[in-house]
Amino acid sequence: METRARASKIRISPVRARITINLIRGKQVDDAKNILRNTNNKSARTIEKVLDSAIANAVNNFEAKQEDLFVTDARIDQGPTLKRHFFDSRSHIGHRDHRISHITIKVGNLEKEED
Repeated sequence: METRARASKIRISPVRARITINLIRGKQVDDAKNILRNTNNKSARTIEKVLDSAIANAVNNFEAKQEDLFVTDARIDQGPTLKRHFFDSRSHIGHRDHRISHITIKVGNLEKEED
């Protein structure tokens, strides 16, 4: 049993968000929530909301116990880029790209292999 939650088009740079999401991959959900609560950046707050949604999907739809759930897959994908231009010095046109991320988190039980 595996459930997922996804947040699309979040205004966070994917490079910065991947640093945070690498901290929780493969951890138990309670440990992952504690790590995200103690990480002080914008991506941690958003990732925690997506993790809570994935946990709620597993508990409400499949009657899973929260203490048995693990983060099986956590991924940050790059979304569309907002390109902003401004006038720069010496008649140049400068640009500043605003990156967008898609956050996907899957939670599930770790099944033990039987011989």
